[in-house]
Amino acid sequence: MYTLVLILHSWLRWGVLLAGLLAIVGLLSSRAKAGDTSAAEKWVSFFMMALDTQLLLGLVLYFFLSPNTTPIFADFGAAMRDAVARFWAVEHISLMLVAVILVHVGRVLGRKATQPAARRSRLLIYAIIAWLAVVAATPWPGLRAGRPLFRISAQS
Repeated sequence: MYTLVLILHSWLRWGVLLAGLLAIVGLLSSRAKAGDTSAAEKWVSFFMMALDTQLLLGLVLYFFLSPNTTPIFADFGAAMRDAVARFWAVEHISLMLVAVILVHVGRVLGRKATQPAARRSRLLIYAIIAWLAVVAATPWPGLRAGRPLFRISAQS
């Protein structure tokens, strides 16, 4: 079960990044031509849904399935002194939670806006910040806690 959820979590990152990027590009292009934002708002919705799914899979890994979090929870103080363990215990999950919250807040604030320009701006600002949080919290290869770009097993 661990391997399946880990692979799903790893591959879904590309859906999250792509949906976020398409939402941002769509909002920027609708802003430039002062047109309809419905297509861009659909991408914001896809971004939000992908992030929500990613969060669910990540929480299942974090609290139930990952063999990496067991030693972290056993001695949290030691984990804070180890950069890789700290990344998984605090940094990754915190930034991803921030991204999920930001995209939800942005969507709510966007819906409350009465002017189309304000709606676009709110959606755009929150989508950009959420997307940047996802990029910052992703364990890219070459980083201290880096993981493969395309995981095909729990060991890769």
